[in-house]
Amino acid sequence: MRLEYTEKQKRFRREVRQWLAEHVPRESLQSFDTAEGFAQHRAWERELSTVGYSAVTWPKEVGGCGTDLIEWLIFEEEYWAAGAPLRVNQNGIFLLAPTLMEYGTEAQKRSILPKMATAEHVWAQAWSEPGAGSDMAAIRSKARRDGDHYVISGQKTWSTRAVYADWAFGLFRTEEGSQRHHGLTFILFPLNLPGITRRPIRQLNGLAGFAEIFLDEVRVPVGNRLGDEGAGWSIAMATAGFERGLMLRSPARFQQTARLLADLLRRNPERAAADPSLRDAVVESWMGAEAYTLATYRTACRLAKGGSIGAEASTNKIFWSELDLHMHETAMRILGTRGELMPDAPDAAGIGNWLDGFLFAQAGPIYAGTNEIQRNIIAERMLGLPR
Repeated sequence: MRLEYTEKQKRFRREVRQWLAEHVPRESLQSFDTAEGFAQHRAWERELSTVGYSAVTWPKEVGGCGTDLIEWLIFEEEYWAAGAPLRVNQNGIFLLAPTLMEYGTEAQKRSILPKMATAEHVWAQAWSEPGAGSDMAAIRSKARRDGDHYVISGQKTWSTRAVYADWAFGLFRTEEGSQRHHGLTFILFPLNLPGITRRPIRQLNGLAGFAEIFLDEVRVPVGNRLGDEGAGWSIAMATAGFERGLMLRSPARFQQTARLLADLLRRNPERAAADPSLRDAVVESWMGAEAYTLATYRTACRLAKGGSIGAEASTNKIFWSELDLHMHETAMRILGTRGELMPDAPDAAGIGNWLDGFLFAQAGPIYAGTNEIQRNIIAERMLGLPR
C-alpha cells in the first residue's frame, strides 16, 4: 500500500499539529480514575471541543469538524505524537456516538451529541452483568414498560468510567420470558436517578476505573430508548463493531508505543547487549504497529466507499490487544526488575508509565469481548466452520 495525502489533508495535519503544540498541557494530568484527574480530563475535552477536536468526524452542527475517516486517522497520529492526554469520554465519542448517528432520532442527536462533545456529559458503558460478561445475550437486567417510562431493575458490572460519569448506555430485557438475543432493548440513562447505586471496582493499580451499577426500580423515560423496543441486540452489535474494529483503538496509539519502546531500548544498551532477542521483539512491535496502521487505512477507505465493518472487527480486536501485550511485555523485559517500581518511587527515573501500561494491557484480551469469543466469531462467520 502506498499512502499519499491530498493538499487538504496535509493542511489539516499542519493545523492540528500547531494547535496541539500550543494547547497540550505541559504537565501530565492526573489519572482520570481519580476525582481530580477526571475533572482535569473533562476540562481538556471541553478545550478540544472549542475547535471541534473532541469529535473530529462529527458534523459541525453537533460539535465536530466534519472530517472524514482519513482525516480522523491523521488527527490521531498528531494527537498521540504530541503526548496529549487520554480521552475520558471515549465511551461516548467513539462508541455511543456512531451508534446514535445511525439509530438515534434527530431529537436525540441534537440533545445528546453537543453535550457529549463538550464533556458536559461523560458516558459509561453498562453492558456486563454478573453471569453475563462477554456473553451479552445472557443479560438479565429488566426494563418494564410503565406508561411513558421504563422501570429498570438489575445489576451491571465492569462499567467503564461509571464511578464519575454522568450517563450510561446498556442493554435491558424488555420482553418477559425472552431468551438470548431476543427481547433486548438499548436504553440510555443518567447515573444520578433515584434508585441507582454505584460501587467502585479497583483495578490492579489500586484505582477505581470501573464500577458496579445497582438499579432498583429506576424510572427512565421511553424517549431514552435507542432504536425500537426489542431491537437492542443488533444495535449493541453495531456499537461493539466500532469498539473492536476501528474507533476505540486508533493505530496511532500503537505507533507511539512502538516509538517509545525503540527509544527505551536505545537508552538501555546494556540490556540490549545482554539479551539480543530484545531487539527482535522491538522490531516485531514496530512492524505490528505499522501493519495495523495500513490495515486500518484500508478499512477506512472501504468505509468511505460505502462498505461496512463485519466480522473482521474481531480480527482487529485480537490483533491490537495482543500487540499491546507484546509491546508492554517487551518494555518490562528491557527494564528488568526496575520495571516493577511505581513511577513515583525514588529509583524510578526513566521508567515512565510502562508499568501502568503493562497492567492495563492485561485487560486487552478481555474487554470489548474476550479474544476467545472473537476467535469463535472468526471461525463461524468468516471461515464458515461449524459451531
